[in-house]
Amino acid sequence: MILYQTINPTTEAVERTFDLHTPEQMKAIVDRAEHIWRTDWKKRSIAERKIIMSKAADLLRQDRQVHARLIATEMGKALPDALEEIDITADILSFYADGAEEFLAPTPLKVKKGHAKIINQPLGVIYCIEPWNFPYYQLARVAGPNLMAGNVVIAKHAPNVPQCALAFEKLFHDAGAPAGVYTNIFLSNDQSAELIKDGRIRGVALTGSERAGQTVAAEAGAALKKDTMELGGSDAFIVLDDADLELAIKWATWGRFANNGQVCTAAKRMIVHETLYDAFLDGIKKAITQFRIGDPLAEGTTHGPMSSKRALDLVLEQIDEAVKAGATLVAGGKRINRKGFFMEPTILTHVQKDNPVFYQEIFGPVAVIHKVASEQEAIDLANDSPYGLGGSVFSRNITRAEKVAEQIETGMMFINTATAAAPELPFGGIKNSGFGRELSFLGIKEFINRKLIRVS
Repeated sequence: MILYQTINPTTEAVERTFDLHTPEQMKAIVDRAEHIWRTDWKKRSIAERKIIMSKAADLLRQDRQVHARLIATEMGKALPDALEEIDITADILSFYADGAEEFLAPTPLKVKKGHAKIINQPLGVIYCIEPWNFPYYQLARVAGPNLMAGNVVIAKHAPNVPQCALAFEKLFHDAGAPAGVYTNIFLSNDQSAELIKDGRIRGVALTGSERAGQTVAAEAGAALKKDTMELGGSDAFIVLDDADLELAIKWATWGRFANNGQVCTAAKRMIVHETLYDAFLDGIKKAITQFRIGDPLAEGTTHGPMSSKRALDLVLEQIDEAVKAGATLVAGGKRINRKGFFMEPTILTHVQKDNPVFYQEIFGPVAVIHKVASEQEAIDLANDSPYGLGGSVFSRNITRAEKVAEQIETGMMFINTATAAAPELPFGGIKNSGFGRELSFLGIKEFINRKLIRVS
């Protein structure tokens, strides 16, 4: 049985528990969402929707400390990072409020006779399933574009961040959105599967694990629903022989250990040319000693606890499995002996292809560092993964770096910086990392009807 609970990862205390919605309540939520979409929301102009979306963004910025502290309390993110999450969340809402009219403008087509155009119309009720690692930002990636496109949203958030889920829902209520335009729902996995079958749900968006993606995509496919999947990754962080070493170490440290490595686009596989390998490894070892690990709400803390005991235990099991299979534990690898789900930042080397962890995603503060002898070896190693979400290339020669980036099988590549998100940049991957795009102008076009109007 899924429990929606706030279990403070710093204290391990259960602070609040929430009941699941009943089948009757679930039906009422869908009834209301469908009704408000047909009778009200889809009929509003983009300018009218913009007023509400902009207000929601303003409210979020106005109370950023309150919302950030909620993130820190429910999943352990250090307060400065939680504040950054609130800021980018508000920026996403503003981005779609300001850009929707341009993004959704009709597209004229060249035809031999008469004229033709493509118009963009909403589909209806969109159901999204979101994870805990960025409890506000993840919701905004779906809510911002879909509400501005004229869809309505029902959101099932992760069970360990229920207060964040409710606070995000309240934003739209306080901003003046009619009831049913954006609705949080607490469901079990079985209830979620039933909801996907409902004919009034016209699209499904998931950000989660590969396993969750297989299940939800199968359910959505069986119900003939359009869906998007962002399913994590094992991003390559390539350091070529002509890289700025200091810059590479800086971004590798941030790219792997920010949010305790609980990031889909974290720099999970560092692939370093042999001429820089030793200095790079020493730099990462030194950098992690500078972390200030503790209460995420305390001043000066750089890294809080892992989000849950389950998350902590899984990463520790993967480290143990890797070492037993021949990997070298360079640093860390243990739970910190204190109250809370705290873990040492960890470095692994010599993870070979026969190591079970080689093809796994480690969702925690574990840097796996590989040594390569050539640019081609780096490319081949980067592509030797079932995932294809993001990645980075470091080189002083931008033309060279771009050519390498073009050869990496992934949805996003960044040069001389770590993978990061911004409202204007499309986000998504290929292979087992999923399909579809969020953010940018592409994000608002996933769940729309691109309708042809032809006049003879």
